[in-house]
Amino acid sequence: MKFVWEHNGNDTLLYSVDCVGAYTRGENLDVAISKVKKEIEAYSLWKNQKVEQDFEIEIIQEKNSDLQIADADSDVLFDSEKEPLSRKEYEELKTLVLKSASDFYSLYSAIPDKNESCMPLRKTFYGTVPRTAQDMYEHTKSVNAYYFGEIGIEADNEGTIYDCRKRGFELLERTEGFLENPVIEGSYDELWSLRKMMRRFLWHDRIHAKAMYRMAVKTFGKDNVPNSFKFMI
Repeated sequence: MKFVWEHNGNDTLLYSVDCVGAYTRGENLDVAISKVKKEIEAYSLWKNQKVEQDFEIEIIQEKNSDLQIADADSDVLFDSEKEPLSRKEYEELKTLVLKSASDFYSLYSAIPDKNESCMPLRKTFYGTVPRTAQDMYEHTKSVNAYYFGEIGIEADNEGTIYDCRKRGFELLERTEGFLENPVIEGSYDELWSLRKMMRRFLWHDRIHAKAMYRMAVKTFGKDNVPNSFKFMI
């Protein structure tokens, strides 16, 4: 199974190329690798597909970044994300990205108190880390206009996380040649493509869904929170 390794020093983000959006994080590569099989199993269960029980990890690309990898900051563009898409592949990825938004909203909606959390306040270089379900939901939804905007689509963040994401894709599909997947220089000199945008949505959802699920289990109990993403926590 192929992976991309992005790191700042030893701090590591390891992304699956085959399971788009699946990732692990660790204070070094060995720690990130040790989490891979559990992440791929959870991702496969979430997609309702066969779980790969036995695979080798092949790192096919490496990015040495100046960003705060420990806080899940990222700017890597996979080599594979520069390739055009067929309509079939696009529809499959779009369906997955919208499923992720729908499952994220279901998890958020089921949490008994959106503003209660047992998690301590934590600050990073970028500000206070979201700690309540409301904070996590608003943060995750708020990247919609940003992500679409990086590939030239004027989307918004209105409505639910699913609604605004669906509208973004509808706007995208009115753009001639969008399946050609051009690489575009976006904000902060970061390179983007349609493939990257869809991977970033899936990845970003998983980061904050995992945090929301973990927080909710600790705050309200495992029996009171649906495991919409099949996390193994």
